[in-house]
Amino acid sequence: MKRSAQKRDRQAKAARMRNRETKSTFRTAIKNFDAACAAGDKAAAEAALKLSVKLLDTAAGKGIIHHNTADRKKSRMNLKFNKLA
Repeated sequence: MKRSAQKRDRQAKAARMRNRETKSTFRTAIKNFDAACAAGDKAAAEAALKLSVKLLDTAAGKGIIHHNTADRKKSRMNLKFNKLA
């Protein structure tokens, strides 16, 4: 393997690990939001929603997920949150 290909491989591995961490973080936040909604805890759901939206926007800004995917997930979470009474 050429030296440039080895460097590119190292860079790709590092980026893949960063992207995996970012995805895992926002997925966990969404799961926490869903758990709070299921429990009917509006305060916890609101806090989890704010965190999830921030993490989704960050991931979309970095190109880890498409901005339409982030918008769709945020929309569905807001609908779910607004159904809590």
